[in-house]
Amino acid sequence: MAEHPGPGPVADRRPAVPPAAGEASAVLGGGGGGARRPTGDPVKVLLHRHRELCERAADPLEIAAGLEVCGITDRAVARYRHRDVFSLAEELYARVPRDPSVTPDGVPCPGGDRATGPEPEADFAPVTGPACAAPHTDGAAPHAGGTAWQVGGTACGGAERGGLRRHGGQAFAALLPAAVCTAALAVPARATGPLLIAATAAGAAGLAAALVLAVRRGPLRAPGRAPLTTWAATLLLVLYAAYGDGVLDRLAGTGPDEPWPPATAPLLGLAAAVAPAALCARLFAVRARRRLAASRTLDDFTAGARPLLLAVVALQLMALTGLLAAARLVPGARPGALAPAVALGVLLFLARLLAVYGFPYAGSIALGGAAAAEALGCLSLLAGRLPGCDAVAEPVRRVVESWGAAAVPGAACTAAALVLLGYASAVLARASAHARP
Repeated sequence: MAEHPGPGPVADRRPAVPPAAGEASAVLGGGGGGARRPTGDPVKVLLHRHRELCERAADPLEIAAGLEVCGITDRAVARYRHRDVFSLAEELYARVPRDPSVTPDGVPCPGGDRATGPEPEADFAPVTGPACAAPHTDGAAPHAGGTAWQVGGTACGGAERGGLRRHGGQAFAALLPAAVCTAALAVPARATGPLLIAATAAGAAGLAAALVLAVRRGPLRAPGRAPLTTWAATLLLVLYAAYGDGVLDRLAGTGPDEPWPPATAPLLGLAAAVAPAALCARLFAVRARRRLAASRTLDDFTAGARPLLLAVVALQLMALTGLLAAARLVPGARPGALAPAVALGVLLFLARLLAVYGFPYAGSIALGGAAAAEALGCLSLLAGRLPGCDAVAEPVRRVVESWGAAAVPGAACTAAALVLLGYASAVLARASAHARP
């Protein structure tokens, strides 16, 4: 963490111990007309209140993030005689007795940068055996044997191989949905009748399994289980991307009467966008942690985290647009509207990013709202066929006749994505969202 400019170390900034009762006259200047100084140690009170947080914290950053969750911000630390939350967290961290060579779990610390910490998903575990033969670039003497430290389940010499295997597995999981979707689209092009139905069902099941694997490994992995409404809304939105425009055209009376084929190009583009989504999530996590380590105040971190989030979303938007445009050129893929698919892809990315950082219900509400708006458009056209209910279907019918059937899902997904982006820019700009448990 960046050093805070200030007078001396943390211990020198501790508030003075209040004078004894017999020294009151000296403190008050020997008279009864002077103003009383505030007595007590407010930091000590705060330390007792959050002692478990301070004892388990690996560095002052985690204490600062925890204080932010409790509502203590840079504007509220004046009562604790500090200029910002980070300096208050440093004092709390320094006043908790601990052995610097022992981690909060009670095992010897392997060293390294306490400010930035290990890379995400790095699993440190002690391994008994010979000393690590890797060169030490920090000037410290190598271990003389006994306990070596392994990363990702491999002792020092094999740490690189373990990291390559882990990242290779994550890359495979991120690319698998696109491969499965491509294979699923190639088989039905040569099948008819019952074989077509069986191939479509198998392709849908394989794509669902690949997507579940992709979001449960790597940067897109979220703590806990996603709400059931998230999966249901995602399924409805994906089905609408394939069949919704044809259904809406027929209900509005602007489409052909014969059966319409599903739009498969948007499905292929969305499946291929899983890989850049994982890369963007990883980029956001790494850059945010670096920004947190270099920030002096919470406001400083927030000022840098919001542009970072917007840049990552813009990067995913560009990648998604390119992949959806390229999917329209794949032989056998039936093109669909581009704008609604782009809006849906951004909405799914934001919902998953929020779930990764512990806010799954916001994404669930946004996805459910978009799915409900699309379903409401179809239901209003159905209700308009009832006697005396023409006015119910008139707004949607006019939109379809003027702008096309793609305007309904485009408006629904765009509105939900914008609302979710505003929420994400607020909650993901907090330091507490990036503090490791």
